[in-house]
Amino acid sequence: MNRIVMTRPIAELDGDEMTRILWQQIKQIVLEPFVELNTEYYDLGLPERDRTDDEVTLEAAKAIERLGVGVKCATITPNAGRMTEYNLKRMYKSPNGTLRAYLDGTVFRRPITVKGLKTYIPGWKKPITVARHAYGDVYKAAEMAVPGPGKAEIVFTGADGQEKRELVYDFAGPGIVQGMHNRRDSIESFARVCFEYALGVKENLWFSAKDTISKTYDECFRKTFEELYEAEYRTRFGQAGISYFYTLIDDAVARAVKSEGGFVWAMKNYDGDVLSDMISSAFGSLALMTSVLVCPGGQYEYEAAHGTVTRHYYRYLKGEKTSTNPMATLFAWTGALGKSGEMTGNQALTDFARRLEKASIDTITSGTMTGDMALLYEGEANVTDSEGFLKAIAERLKN
Repeated sequence: MNRIVMTRPIAELDGDEMTRILWQQIKQIVLEPFVELNTEYYDLGLPERDRTDDEVTLEAAKAIERLGVGVKCATITPNAGRMTEYNLKRMYKSPNGTLRAYLDGTVFRRPITVKGLKTYIPGWKKPITVARHAYGDVYKAAEMAVPGPGKAEIVFTGADGQEKRELVYDFAGPGIVQGMHNRRDSIESFARVCFEYALGVKENLWFSAKDTISKTYDECFRKTFEELYEAEYRTRFGQAGISYFYTLIDDAVARAVKSEGGFVWAMKNYDGDVLSDMISSAFGSLALMTSVLVCPGGQYEYEAAHGTVTRHYYRYLKGEKTSTNPMATLFAWTGALGKSGEMTGNQALTDFARRLEKASIDTITSGTMTGDMALLYEGEANVTDSEGFLKAIAERLKN
């Protein structure tokens, strides 16, 4: 079989635990027999991040910026327990947070819908895409413990030396305080990417925040979306037969539950983090969720939206077979390869990525799947381990 040649490399960011095992299986079983993979490899596994004082993560971000496309495996964000388990020098920050802070951009997460897999909200007939701003808010916050009575303030010192002050709270005793920020250019890029994405998929765009409470911070987001829509997108949306509207996030949640899906829902960073997990679970599983970071400079970083599947990894280390769902990780690869094909004019590579996605979905609809999907399947499932599932996909792809 003549394998497809990649004319430009993509950045490959390896990860941790069970997803690291799946990463290699996906490459060996469903990618390398068909494609001459061309990647710049960066090991974001926790041992390598510790060895390099996490410099490898920044180098990976720079590679995505330079190459235009990256694909990332799930990684560990260490807590105190992981510090001990891996004998780490320090408690490293989230690799995703580091990548997003460097590249800026918007995370789009969309469920992989498969006929025969039921959703937990029966009315959701179409996917809901979460567009999550990937910069600032609590992920870049400064915070401290307040030891006792005193005054906490936000202080801004301008380039001219002039100060602005805003009282946060006059503490009568111990407490805690946190300060968040965002940038107007990042918010505008977020809004623009959301409008363009909605036009591309021809789905209505929602934006939700809480400007009735956060009358400066959230209002800046709302006004940026509104002004950009009126200036550049209202006519284009009308021509495409789609709409944009803003509503408070609590109202948006109520509307979403009663909807049939089929829209793009834009949210601030933390809101999008929480609700993308809720939506993916309602559609079946975090392992059935695509995720791509779309950056203002035209770069794309595809990843699995879930964690490293620690429980299955410990079983794997004991020599046990695991029925771990590889779909999100597989679709990270197909997303990256498909986009690389588009950017380099390599239609064969893009076509392969779409065929592989179809073969994966067809394998599930035919009844062969991993254990988590079998719990959602409305027919008689042939449950297999991860390797067997990938081999079934490869066989279907060959035929």
